[in-house]
Amino acid sequence: MTGSLDAAGLVALMPFASTLGIELEVASPEEVRGHLDWDASRCTAGGILHGGVLMALADSVGAVCAFLNLPPGANTSTIESKTNFFRGVREGRLHAVARPLHVGRSTIAVQTELSDDGGRRVGITTQTQAVLS
Repeated sequence: MTGSLDAAGLVALMPFASTLGIELEVASPEEVRGHLDWDASRCTAGGILHGGVLMALADSVGAVCAFLNLPPGANTSTIESKTNFFRGVREGRLHAVARPLHVGRSTIAVQTELSDDGGRRVGITTQTQAVLS
């Protein structure tokens, strides 16, 4: 991991992610794994996790992946994000796995797969992060 930051330290850099309860299990430049527990306060009609919550998890885990692929002294910001939703999450835990698709000098593209506890695909997000020097 970057410097002395562990998984909890990386989440702490993103106050909104901390507020949502996002946790990271693995964080390396090649792959970032995280999760978010289902909670009624994060739902839309019918007790389904809100799409914005799914996107927040994908964006946060993807941003950590981009951050871990930055050159020394650079920072990053999302400039584009596209999510396809495939199923709702009504209980358990939402899982995210982010991997870089492209690591360039000015942009980093990351794809994040979202799944439920049964391993079923819930959604997939592709985002582009600017490399800010």
